[in-house]
This record gives sequence, structure tokens and C-alpha cells, in this order.
Amino acid sequence: MSFNSLGTLFTVTSFGESHGEAIGAVIDGCPANMVIDFEAIQHQLNRRRPGQSGISTSRNEPDEFKIISGIFEGKTTGAPITIIIENKEARSADYENIKKFYRPSHADFVYDKKYGHYDYRGGGRSSARTTAPMVAAGAIAMQILAIKNISICSYVSAIGAIALMKNFDELNLSQIDASSVRCPDIPTALLMENYIYDLKAKGDTVGGVVKCVVRGVPVGLGEPLFEKLNANLAKAMFSINAVRGVAFGDGFESAQSLGSIQNDVFEKIGAEWHTKTNHSGGIQGGISNGMDIHFEVAFKPVATLMQPQTTADKNGDQQVLEASGRHDTCVVPRAVPIVEAYAAIIILNQLLIQRASKEFAS
Repeated sequence: MSFNSLGTLFTVTSFGESHGEAIGAVIDGCPANMVIDFEAIQHQLNRRRPGQSGISTSRNEPDEFKIISGIFEGKTTGAPITIIIENKEARSADYENIKKFYRPSHADFVYDKKYGHYDYRGGGRSSARTTAPMVAAGAIAMQILAIKNISICSYVSAIGAIALMKNFDELNLSQIDASSVRCPDIPTALLMENYIYDLKAKGDTVGGVVKCVVRGVPVGLGEPLFEKLNANLAKAMFSINAVRGVAFGDGFESAQSLGSIQNDVFEKIGAEWHTKTNHSGGIQGGISNGMDIHFEVAFKPVATLMQPQTTADKNGDQQVLEASGRHDTCVVPRAVPIVEAYAAIIILNQLLIQRASKEFAS
């Protein structure tokens, strides 16, 4: 199995499976002499980890990380940084009843046909569990970006048909973690929570949308034609389990608009250039324009239902599948730090490419 890395100059390589001994990541290309806040890494992992609330899976992994290389006396050395998270709460026996089935909307069928042999326990390599060390790596990237006054913030903007009808600059983003659904508008968050609990009682699942806002990105990140910033961000987002759509700025709504409305007009205030509007989401021609980068990531409903489903076994015979184990009714709230992490890895990677380009040109 190839292609387990994200980024080029700042590269994060993922390893491990859901029910293996451990999962982890190796960061290559991290700048040296960076002071790393370990508590900030754990904070992001805690926001992603299972078992954190009644609306998430009851698999209660502590997700405590170990760094076994690349950091000495609290600072990066420039060597590869290896992050390991042990799997302590796996219950592989829960998956014995499904090892002969192809679960609907899971990766079982394609993994079996592509590789001929795969780890079915908890989805193995296809499990969202593998995003945990990526969140740790992203937390390191976010700390480095903060030195350049670049911040990344995500929140839940929709659960099913319940959508937050406010722009990100109208919200108090300090309230994101005030609710279990990570929606910064409390009345909307309560509606979302109640809806998820209702579906949980019925054994059903639901998807939703995560909004991501990146502030402080300088003009010039991104390379035309095939290394566009939005293209690389979109690729990273589509690498997250259950993602089915990514939209920048006004997204699909722009297809129903007019050029006279959509065009972001430039203005100069003092020495700084701005656009009066930001319909493009801070990226034009695949290159950052200095405005806030904002995009939405759509997640499909969790594929495992706590109700009977008809599917085929590996002999092609129709069977009734009754899933067991511990699963999310809605994964979207736990996806918030994942979106932030993957965005941070891409932004830092592009920043390093831009710096290398400038230094070479000079």
C-alpha cells in the first residue's frame, strides 16, 4: 500500500490500523529549533478522541501520544518527528460477525478486491482512527504557523438539514467548544444535539458540514497550474474519511449568482491591499490573496447503522447484517480538529515552498 503521505516539504506519513497495536505518523521537514507545546497537541487530540460525549462512540480511547524522535528538550531538532498513539480500547471480537460480509458504504469490498487481504477489524487502515496522529502532526504545524500569525479555526455549520445561517465573522468563535456539537451558536447547537440524540435512539446516522477559516495567510501561497492552494486543500480534505464535498468561498451558490455580484473588488487602505468582499474565499487563480481563506467540508452519514441492513456476503448471497460495536451517530463534531489539522499541514507546506522559492530567487 503506497501513498500514505501528505505534503512535500513538510511531509506527514501515516501508519497503523484501527485495531493494531498502535497508530502513528512521521513528520519530515519540520523546521528545527521550534518550541513545541505538548499540552496543545493533547488538547487537539482530546477534541478528536472517541468517548468524549453522549453523541460520540463509546470507545473510550485516551489518545495519549508519545514522541520518540525529532524533539529534544522541548524543541524540534530538524530530524524526523515520530508520533505514536497506542490503541488501548479496541474490541476486535465486535467485528467477528461481519468479517464475511461487505458492509454497505464501507471500504470492505474495494479493499478486498484491490488487495486480496485486509484487516476488517474496525475498518483497519480505512478507519477514521488513523486521523488521530494526523491531528497531532497538525497541532505541531499550527504552532509553527502561529509564529507567522496564521490561525486556523473550524466549527460545525450544519448537521443534516439544521444549518447555521450566519457568516463566520458574525459568530463568537470562542464558543465553538461550548457545546458537544462544536457549533458556536448555542440555540442552533441545541437543535443539532437533540436531533443527533433522536437519531441515536433510532439506530440511524446523519452527516453535516464543517466550516474552516484560515486567517493571516500572506499573499502568494499556491502554485499554478497543478499545485493550486485550493486544489491542495481540497485534496487534503477529501483524504479525510466520509468527506463528500469541499466548497471555497460561496461555493456552489456562486454558480447561481452573477459576475456583478461575485467579483471581489480590490481596494488599497494605506499600504495594504484588500478586497471589499470575499466571495472567492481568499484564493484567486489558486493563489492566496491575503484575505481570510474560508471553505466548507461536507461529511456523509456514518455508514454503520445500529439497525438491520440487507447486504451480500463474500459468496454473493444476500444476508441480513446486524452491526455491533461502538460507533458515532454523527462524526462531524469530532471532525472539527481533523479539518484544522489537515489544513495546517497544507498551509505550512505551501509556506515553506514559498519561502524556498523566494530565497532561491534572491
